[in-house]
Amino acid sequence: MAECEGAKSPMELYEKLTAQGEQVRALKTAKATKADVDAAVQLLIKLKTDYKQMTGQDYKAGCPPSENSVAPDNGPAAGGADDEDTVDPWNVSTNNAKGVDYDKLILRFGSSKVDKELVDRIEKVSGQKSHRFLRRGIFFSHRDMHQVLDAYEKQKSFYLYTGRGPSSEAMHVGHLIPFIFTKWLQDVFDIPLVVQLTDDEKYLWKDLSLEDCHRFAVENAKDIIACGFDVNKTFIFSDLDYMGASPEFYRNVVKVQKHVTFNQVKGIFGFTDSDCIGKISFPAIQAAPSFSSSFPQIFKGRKDIQCLIPCAIDQDPYFRMTRDVAPRIGYPKPALLHSTFFPALQGAQTKMSASDANTSIFLTDTPKQIKNKVNKHAFSGGKDTVEEHRKYGGNPDVDVAFMYLTFFLEDDEQLEKIRQDYASGALLTGELKKLLIETLQPMIEQHQQRRKQVTEEEVKQFMTPRPLHFNF
Repeated sequence: MAECEGAKSPMELYEKLTAQGEQVRALKTAKATKADVDAAVQLLIKLKTDYKQMTGQDYKAGCPPSENSVAPDNGPAAGGADDEDTVDPWNVSTNNAKGVDYDKLILRFGSSKVDKELVDRIEKVSGQKSHRFLRRGIFFSHRDMHQVLDAYEKQKSFYLYTGRGPSSEAMHVGHLIPFIFTKWLQDVFDIPLVVQLTDDEKYLWKDLSLEDCHRFAVENAKDIIACGFDVNKTFIFSDLDYMGASPEFYRNVVKVQKHVTFNQVKGIFGFTDSDCIGKISFPAIQAAPSFSSSFPQIFKGRKDIQCLIPCAIDQDPYFRMTRDVAPRIGYPKPALLHSTFFPALQGAQTKMSASDANTSIFLTDTPKQIKNKVNKHAFSGGKDTVEEHRKYGGNPDVDVAFMYLTFFLEDDEQLEKIRQDYASGALLTGELKKLLIETLQPMIEQHQQRRKQVTEEEVKQFMTPRPLHFNF
């Protein structure tokens, strides 16, 4: 959040904290809306965390920090004031080679951990072995997942909503994560899915023409269809098309817009006075698919069908806002399942980016390109020489090739053996990279074959508003 970035000394941060505490009290006294109070409290909590990281002490009102109160430096992982992980819908970065601290993120965002009890329950209710993304903590956090399962057990259906911001023609393997998992959820629960392509968002945020954004949306739809979704259960839509074609969708956008203040979106998304007004109102458009009445052709006008959103955790701010508004406009709150980030080839400090070819393995890459990228760019947790590696072993927790295998290798026992062999030094970095290349090449080649078979007619079918094969 932009408000926290200015404080360079413990005293400055202490003063900001005191002012923010007074702001929270003033809002409560003035009986401000819950959302405004929550946004102010979130900022207060973040400032307190920053203060503790900077000084090593808890903030106490009326006790300013002494001149020399700065936290001891225990190396990069201990974290100074600038080591707070940055996670928002546009930026993800951390100074830790292992990646973002997801347990801290759960506390910061106020979500719940996907624990063994929940994974077992999903298995029991769906009657299927849980997906490897659940077993391995890749989908690690949730909001209200138990509520969705409670309702499902009572024969109450729900629907899935996920999305993609089409900023380029080619998608990378990281973009597949929510779709692979959503496809599994759709198959095991037999429920409808809506996929939002936010071509309007990409036009507002990036230096792209409106025509290009729309064209990328259609191209990305082909990759999404190639994941194997069922046309009878899936509706894919471009915002630029659907918003003008669906009065019900637009009405829900307007309802959300009315119930969120400019102050709130500034607090949640860090917007500034120089951002275009399209950005400021956009979150309402990403919120609208969370409500079943936005799709009358699918849900026959029903407003009470719960939505489950599988997405990467950087999208959570949109849905915290949505969940706050939902009860005020008479709709159920959407539930969420959050995934970790897919790391860049250079290491888990950042997520893979579509705008830098060397950080990413694209769905259009040839087997040779995949091999070269992994061998040349994938960050290694191995030692500098074979002798040292054999003696001391490698570190699978920071090794990108191993991280990628946790996403794509199905066999748990094989993955654990690779982890142990690499950590003991029995498996060398070159051998680990070779295992990854042999996993990725056929997977991406098969995806390319399926994508080739997707016709323009099929894309049109998926993207036409129509009833799906469900009775609501």
